[in-house]
Amino acid sequence: MKNLIIIFTLFCFGSVLAQKDSTLVYKKRVLETTEVDFLSSYYAQNGNNASVTGGIGTEELSDITSTIVISLPLNADDVLTIDAGISAYTSASSSNGNPFDISTSGASGNSYGDDDDDHDKSSQIAASTVIGSPWISSTGASKSDVWSSINADYSHSSDDRNTIWNADVSFAAEYDYTSIGFGGGLTKLFNDKNTTIGISTKVYLDTWIPVYPTEIKAYVSTSGNLNQGFFNGVTILDESGNTSTAWKPLNGFELIQDKGRNSYAMSFSFSQIINQNAQFSIFLDVVKQQGWLANPLQRVYFGDVSNYYIGNAASIPNYTSSSNTDVFQLADDIERLPSNRLKIPIGFRLNYYLNEVISLRTYYRYYFDDWGIQSHTASIEMPIKVSDKFTLYPSFRFYNQTQADYFAPYEQNLSTSEFYTSDYDLSKFNANQYGFGISYTDIFTEAHIWNLGLKSIDFKYNNYQRNTAFNANYVGLGFKFIKD
Repeated sequence: MKNLIIIFTLFCFGSVLAQKDSTLVYKKRVLETTEVDFLSSYYAQNGNNASVTGGIGTEELSDITSTIVISLPLNADDVLTIDAGISAYTSASSSNGNPFDISTSGASGNSYGDDDDDHDKSSQIAASTVIGSPWISSTGASKSDVWSSINADYSHSSDDRNTIWNADVSFAAEYDYTSIGFGGGLTKLFNDKNTTIGISTKVYLDTWIPVYPTEIKAYVSTSGNLNQGFFNGVTILDESGNTSTAWKPLNGFELIQDKGRNSYAMSFSFSQIINQNAQFSIFLDVVKQQGWLANPLQRVYFGDVSNYYIGNAASIPNYTSSSNTDVFQLADDIERLPSNRLKIPIGFRLNYYLNEVISLRTYYRYYFDDWGIQSHTASIEMPIKVSDKFTLYPSFRFYNQTQADYFAPYEQNLSTSEFYTSDYDLSKFNANQYGFGISYTDIFTEAHIWNLGLKSIDFKYNNYQRNTAFNANYVGLGFKFIKD
């Protein structure tokens, strides 16, 4: 009898535990283990419409970027992601903030000062050796620089994984610009996770460290005296090649007082799984910008004022040709744009699974702003799974836009206008981009580096062509590792 009582007691106790355990639901971790992404890219461009030199001149630029992204699971519900990057670039057009760091012998060691240098060095040499060209890279301080950034994002998922919220903060800097950003978002999943709605906000508080074209900065630093500072001993020429002292920037020029640029963005998104083969999503962004929205290094030349030059008088008639190597036109002013801008893009995505080998990813976006620009973007990518581990994905992207209200090419802006620019990013153009990528994925992470297993490798190449004689190439390589 005693043994029966013990067995009965254990059975009842076990039944209670079983009932208690049956109320527990297994909760899968949002991120099972630490993931590390190493990304690198090379970008190169060329063109003939440099905004630093007023809409003509070389746009040659090259950039190498390295990025590391670390995603850390803090617990079953929370993930911290750190994204840090560094970009080193060399820009022929930006170097021409000071185009006078070249000589008639082709050397670039005269060092008449960088873009922000007021030292009087030109008096040490013959005036005839001070030359420049919008078609040749100088050794100005802005010829090359390093851009760096870091972003931290914290996300939390509810127990049922139907609610996700995140908060992030970022910082970025380069030689003439710093940016601080912060934001957050909320995502809700419905209908057995077949429907997703999201809203997010971002704020960027940016500050210019203004770098001006050399001749304008020199004019301000000497209070308009063309016999001092940089201009001491330097011959200024009029359109006929005769010596002149009449040049001055528009209205005598005043330095920028409002050095801030603030951006406020709100994004809305909706995603729906239609069936086992198709998913679509739509999004809407509203972006408001305030502050100094122009670039102080970008020159503007007016069609209704006289032109003045430094360099070889014989080359003035040939100024807009790339064969011009030894004369440079002094700026009439820097780019001026409104202190407010409202930008609204509306987009649509449709992804369709055709079969086990081929899928389609399509995208369309319509954009408009209160500066007069409207644009259309359409793209398609077709992942092709050639094996269990390898996927190819050719892609094509088309883009076109209208001209901003304040844009005009070289020498076509008017000095009577309130706002003006010759930045071809704000011009009317269309562009095609052809791309190709290959992805390697190993879900078993057989390859290892220390205690990190290699999960995937991605390679991408893009060729970009504008109808404004601008072209660019991009090569990207990425590695994803997971911690064992």
